[in-house]
Amino acid sequence: MDTKHVLDFFYKRRSIRRYKDANVSPEAIDTILRAAMSAPSAGNEQPWHFIVVDDRQKMKEITKFHPYSSMLNTAPKCIIVVADVDLQRYRGYWVQDCAAATQNMLLAIAQLGLGGVWLGVHPIKEREEGIRRLFNLPDHIIPFAIVALGVPDEEKGPSDRYKPERVHMNTW
Repeated sequence: MDTKHVLDFFYKRRSIRRYKDANVSPEAIDTILRAAMSAPSAGNEQPWHFIVVDDRQKMKEITKFHPYSSMLNTAPKCIIVVADVDLQRYRGYWVQDCAAATQNMLLAIAQLGLGGVWLGVHPIKEREEGIRRLFNLPDHIIPFAIVALGVPDEEKGPSDRYKPERVHMNTW
């Protein structure tokens, strides 16, 4: 197996914050969501739900309570990752599960030639409450992250962030 090719898959994923005025196809959204739902989860509980947003007003509203979300003013879509805590068998693991799903989405976005960026929501209460209010979430649904996505209007090359000094064998 060509390990360089395997790593290229990961190096291609970059945080893209500028988007062209172009739509993202329903087929691409379906592929991205299928990738997300292929993520591992504790006990295979799959506690995630996804809100696909293309409502320009709602996306602009997010920028009023999320200080790092200005790209939502130009992104054609975003996907909000939320957890259903009623689906938990292993309390608290929903955070890891939703993180894995979000990472899978970002990798799929990059492989489709699109751009995306992860906007953290949980555990910042103001952001959680903003999403909860804007999207009428019930109490057992916790907003985890927002992924802005679209056709990139910026180019970033591959990024190898490997740091051998952070690798420890058998002990610290």
